[in-house]
Amino acid sequence: MTTKHTIAVLDDDAEVRAWLSHLLQDAGFAPRPAADSAQLRQIIALHDPALIILDLRLRGEDGLTIARELRQQSSVPIIMISGQGDETDRVLGLELAADDFLTKPFSSREMLARVRALLRRSTELSTPKTASDGHAPRLRFGDWVLDLGQRMLASVSGEECLLTRGEFALLAAMAQQPLRVWSRDQLLEHTRGLDIDVYDRTIDVLILRLRRKIETNPRQPALIRTERGAGYLFASPVVRL
Repeated sequence: MTTKHTIAVLDDDAEVRAWLSHLLQDAGFAPRPAADSAQLRQIIALHDPALIILDLRLRGEDGLTIARELRQQSSVPIIMISGQGDETDRVLGLELAADDFLTKPFSSREMLARVRALLRRSTELSTPKTASDGHAPRLRFGDWVLDLGQRMLASVSGEECLLTRGEFALLAAMAQQPLRVWSRDQLLEHTRGLDIDVYDRTIDVLILRLRRKIETNPRQPALIRTERGAGYLFASPVVRL
């Protein structure tokens, strides 16, 4: 049976909220619908949802702003939905905060597949990993320390850098195999785990977000380099601590 994960659903359309809530409940989840950001904040405070489904186009509110504020406070997975088919919305949503993006109308099967994939990845990333000596690996590169067991990136001075699950999965994969050239398809396997409707721009957006967080100069990256026509390479030496 599906673990009863709590899933917050923010959409100002009552019919969409009801449909998503019934869909999630029938699939074994515990949906918590919200009509606005105030209700969403109450749900987060009371129920600590494992995932948030957030409409981009809200009456009187900006879904992107809400998602950005959520991301500043938490790494909870966010699926952004929108009735707009513009690729700009999709890329912008992923660049700012979302872990996944679906354009309305979407099927119940596709939504549940995305929800389960994100929850599965979240669970895998939150499970402490151990090295052969029984200790969780910690990787030092540049001015950063990546703790694979605690799923945390921090500066050498101890200041934490909050990463989304997609960002962490990508960085962990690359940092564990430095100087390897990764294709977008290979990185997608580590960051999404889906066989449906994946797109190359997802990786480009995650790389852009990571560079903004960890590079001294994101426009001239020294850690994550672009290999023209091939993909990306983690160029920094990595030391296991």
